[in-house]
Amino acid sequence: MIDHKTANAVVHFDITGPDEAPLRRFYAELLGWQVQPKGPGYALVGTPGGLGGAIVEQEQASVVLGVAVADLDAAVKQAEQLGATIVMPPTDNGWVAKAQLQDPAGNLVNLIQA
Repeated sequence: MIDHKTANAVVHFDITGPDEAPLRRFYAELLGWQVQPKGPGYALVGTPGGLGGAIVEQEQASVVLGVAVADLDAAVKQAEQLGATIVMPPTDNGWVAKAQLQDPAGNLVNLIQA
């Protein structure tokens, strides 16, 4: 579950790859992370430190940080001014409102409404 109280803190992560089943096994067995499949291509992850995340089936492998922000629209506008490329504009999926961007080096970052 995403902690909506702490703006500007890393509150979530996504680990992606073209086949999420081996990723679930890898992180569960190597690190003892709690992995809960939630449907095709998606599993929630709990870590001993309390940071939660997900393993997501996507074509490209990546690790994406999710950062809570106090004002999603303002943060997206500021990110663009600082050289980010918006991959997904602010979107409310019914669970969270978030946007995805690439930083100036091309790293993916999810901004999540706190």
